[in-house]
Amino acid sequence: MLEEVVSFWQEHLLDYTYALAIVLGFFVLSRLLPLLLTKLLLRLSKKSKLDYGKLAQAFAKPLTLLLLSAGFYLAAIVLLGGTVYGQFFTKVFRSLVIVFIAQGLYNLVGSTSGLLMELGGNYDLDKLFLSLLSKSLRAVIFAISLVILVQEWGYDITGFIAGLGLGGLAFALAAQDTAANLIGGVVILTEKPFTIGDWIAAGQVEGIVEDITFRSTKVRTFDRAVVTVPNSSLAKEPITNWTRMGRRRINFSLGVAWDTPRERLEACIQRIRQMLRSHPQLHPAVLLANFEKIGENSLDIYINCFTKSTALDQWLQVREDILYKIMEILEEQEVVLALPARRVYADKE
Repeated sequence: MLEEVVSFWQEHLLDYTYALAIVLGFFVLSRLLPLLLTKLLLRLSKKSKLDYGKLAQAFAKPLTLLLLSAGFYLAAIVLLGGTVYGQFFTKVFRSLVIVFIAQGLYNLVGSTSGLLMELGGNYDLDKLFLSLLSKSLRAVIFAISLVILVQEWGYDITGFIAGLGLGGLAFALAAQDTAANLIGGVVILTEKPFTIGDWIAAGQVEGIVEDITFRSTKVRTFDRAVVTVPNSSLAKEPITNWTRMGRRRINFSLGVAWDTPRERLEACIQRIRQMLRSHPQLHPAVLLANFEKIGENSLDIYINCFTKSTALDQWLQVREDILYKIMEILEEQEVVLALPARRVYADKE
């Protein structure tokens, strides 16, 4: 009885047993190999500056699926290797290999995969630029994988690609402005002359940056209007970023009366210098108060200093406080401001 069972198994079920063993073996391998590979790459990451852990995360699932597919493919070859179905399963397996490799690369260049985030941290790249780079790389990977898959199944796509090239040329000619704006957006995102929330002035536009896209930049003016500026135009304009000035300038000339005695003028200038040096809201790098010139109607005192804060409201408050203190100094020194005057001479006939 046992011999008959063994004989029946060898004659009818041996290939199925091998196929089942192959599937089970590759199933176990698909569970163990990704874990072992991940641990190995993490160890290499500790000894190297490169982070191989991100590579392991990107290819962990595709590798698992690839091993499972390999198990089912080998099982199919054992059962149907000598038939036309064997060639079909070979093409299917080759296609799956292409898909899983493409999936791993697709995961690797994802904006949230960690690889591009680390690249952006090392080179101080904008998140929006990293998002564009990720989408572009994914589109390239998808296109290349699709072409390889189509050729794998015996289709000739040379004519189709040539048609796409001609269509792309016509589209590029029709969309020159859009392409210029995209290039301008890439320049702005890479050079980063400003970011969202900065106060900028470019050409006739001045205000707070609210949004940056690859086509345009939205600036809210101080009249509360939103101006959408094409990136191609913005990239050509000199851009003044007031937010990054670090300190804000107070600069004016003060004219006192011509008949002010020299001693009072010197004492007044000296008191203004002391006031500027002791003011807690002024930057100590530049504090100037000097007798500038003898004007047509006044003796001019030049005052130049910088506030520590760049905020407009705080700058106005500091300048106001300085003006009040200067008025107080002038009153103490009995120095009066010059009045506009004009002398007219008439000839007597």
